[in-house]
Amino acid sequence: MTPAFADPNAPHRILHVVGPETLANFNQSQTPDVQAWLASSGFAADLGDIRLIPGPGGVTGAVIGNGTASARARLRFALAKAATLLPTGVWRLAGDLTQSQRDEAALGWLLAQYRFDRYRSVLPKPAAAQAQLICPDGCDAAQLLVMAKGEYLTRDLINTPASDMGPAELEQAFIALANDFGAATTVIRGDDLLVQNFPMIHAVG
Repeated sequence: MTPAFADPNAPHRILHVVGPETLANFNQSQTPDVQAWLASSGFAADLGDIRLIPGPGGVTGAVIGNGTASARARLRFALAKAATLLPTGVWRLAGDLTQSQRDEAALGWLLAQYRFDRYRSVLPKPAAAQAQLICPDGCDAAQLLVMAKGEYLTRDLINTPASDMGPAELEQAFIALANDFGAATTVIRGDDLLVQNFPMIHAVG
């Protein structure tokens, strides 16, 4: 699978990112019913805590806690939790986030989309559709997508069982990646490993 951002012009709902210091102001911007719902559900803007915002037509938006600075320092990609908990559809981030926080949230969302589906045919049902994110303002979408694609490839190689991912398959993956970017490659295999003084690699394949 390939990581992707949603079409920025698509109809979307807002995911409000709110910290404890801005929670009071956020509550004041909501209707009395929403304020009552958030209060009764115990929402305190803790890091990664999420609530759907109800409205006449169903879910009209959502809010996720950004936590304290100390909480964020202990846990990366906490906002990516929304990618797997929000209803299917397109979402846009809103909130007082720094550029680095927007970058982290966007990258985390892309990484949360990852599914290892090479053996999907043996599973009882396909994976459910996921919520999609519009790339946040100021983020370099191309750079974030390249980072996510690299992580996806790494996870695919790790998740493939050894019966299907031996030295020959790793070599193929390496050469395919090099070809994609026009890189020159050199492969040392077989007894040439001994000539090049790699006896342990030769021993274990």
